Amino acid sequence: MCGIVGIVSSVPVGQQIYDALGLLQHRGQDSTGIATSDGSTVHMVKARGQVREAYRTRDMRSLLGTMGLGHVRYTTRGDARKEQEAQPFYVNAPYGITLVHNGNLTNTRELTDQLFRVDRRHLNTDSDTELLVNVLAHELQAQVRGSELDPDQVFDAITTLHERVQGAYAAIALIAGRGLLAFRDPYGIRPLILGKRARGLVGTDWIVASESLVLESGDYEIVRDLAPGEAVYITRGGEMFSRQCSPDARLIPCSFEYVYLARPDSVMNGISVYEARLRLGDRLSATIADHAPRGDIDVVMPIPDSSRPAAMQVAHNLGIEYREGFYKNRYVGRTFIMPGQEQRRRSVKQKLNAMGSEFRGKNVLIVDDSIVRGTTSREIVDMARAAGANKVTFTSAAPPVRYPHVYGINMPTREELVAAGRKIPEIATELGADHLIYQEVADMTSAILEGSPLTELETSCFTGDYVTGSVTPEYLAWVEANQLS
Repeated sequence: MCGIVGIVSSVPVGQQIYDALGLLQHRGQDSTGIATSDGSTVHMVKARGQVREAYRTRDMRSLLGTMGLGHVRYTTRGDARKEQEAQPFYVNAPYGITLVHNGNLTNTRELTDQLFRVDRRHLNTDSDTELLVNVLAHELQAQVRGSELDPDQVFDAITTLHERVQGAYAAIALIAGRGLLAFRDPYGIRPLILGKRARGLVGTDWIVASESLVLESGDYEIVRDLAPGEAVYITRGGEMFSRQCSPDARLIPCSFEYVYLARPDSVMNGISVYEARLRLGDRLSATIADHAPRGDIDVVMPIPDSSRPAAMQVAHNLGIEYREGFYKNRYVGRTFIMPGQEQRRRSVKQKLNAMGSEFRGKNVLIVDDSIVRGTTSREIVDMARAAGANKVTFTSAAPPVRYPHVYGINMPTREELVAAGRKIPEIATELGADHLIYQEVADMTSAILEGSPLTELETSCFTGDYVTGSVTPEYLAWVEANQLS
């Protein structure tokens, strides 16, 4: 999971991209990078850490130009400690291409071999983004016809790229001195949305970003989500061209975006994240009514912030008092996207504090958006008991996460998933809860899709069904072996 943004404007874009990345910080905390272009020169700054800490005044002054892109990274492939694996990635030929990417490629072994043996291209890192920018560069090189680059050449290159690359990828590329290219994988697993605003009396500014809130904050008009398999090319003069580059495209967006990853004030693929989370609470409340002991719940409490909408609906539908028992320290990052179990465990107590007056002597129903590794959930149950709770019923607005997620979320190994190979009572014991209730997969799917023309969601971490063909048991074993080595 990462956050990406690209802008073509009539004025310098450095500050605009910085502001956009601040709005996307929830999508990645490991590192960040910005690249801009003035004419044929590319200016780039990359650093570890969060946006507000990474850029100095001198950095921002160096980011010249009216085209640019930016990235916030949450490491799912490669090493978070290596600054050279921060995005954007740059290749010199052809044209000078700088690329940012959200997602995970699933045929990296085959691509690495092809790039070395056939394309004669060299890789310096383990990042699949470096793979992607080199595949794009090779396919653009094959389309070179004279000195100019026209949209048809760009789209032909993306068509071939789709044939070679498998997995989840929403990407934005800056082609030095020429324009901005954005494209989305043929399943549309990771989000990407297009916006525009008038340039005074003449012309148009364009933006592409991971979430709609970035467009709204910058006073851009939302044009649409990029379709799965689609590519959009915007010249430095503000002309926009688009083409469907995959004949077999179908939209199957990641369900975890709606459950946890996206900000609630975003709209993705025409679906309001906030309203989807309210509906998740509606479905969950019916399951709780069927399975929770009657009269055994005094209060409903959310784990702030992403589970709040679901918890409010649970309390409303069950007629139980809603209370805020956990106080959140907003200066600690999201624990789910922190590298390492020990760091996650320590950060839970830094991030949340249980207020004894809300817990003492009560039977508490806690609502969380999801349970992945169980680290956070276990600590929360312990905190509730230490604060004086009589009984703790723990509920999840998402189904049990039983399988690795290989499309851009850091759940690569089954052994770290608390629900893998365990029945629900066993998971409850592992978490220390008196009762544990999960959302059903069908209820989650219907809650997210309700009122939408979409018919499918990517739910592999809940069901084990992967939409791309390269995810085999052998591949999953290879991913786990490399993650644990």
